[in-house]
Amino acid sequence: VAVATPDMMKDVGRLGMVLGRKGLMPNPKTGTVTPNIAQAVAELKKGRTEFRADKTGVVHIPVGKVSMDSKDTAENVKVFLTELERKKPADAKIGFVRSVSISSSMGPGVWIDFKEAE
Repeated sequence: VAVATPDMMKDVGRLGMVLGRKGLMPNPKTGTVTPNIAQAVAELKKGRTEFRADKTGVVHIPVGKVSMDSKDTAENVKVFLTELERKKPADAKIGFVRSVSISSSMGPGVWIDFKEAE
């Protein structure tokens, strides 16, 4: 991920063809265009991740690594679901999250009863 100040974006914009293809282009929506570079880099180093829904409403986000304890991964899932619920649109219906599955990068998904996890 690249981080830039607002005044440098005109220069970084020239690299858009290269950075954009790799998903590295700084973006104000993701907080990578900021006057406070040190704070943005510190947040990224702590493991801040961005999430978006695709056009079918599916959200993909890494919540753990093989080296992590299963309790840490479960805690990450709970934190993510809490954050997702907090950021849902005001006009969203009650059943905002319908199902949750967890999988390795290329492995099959395992369905989780997330209502029980709360």
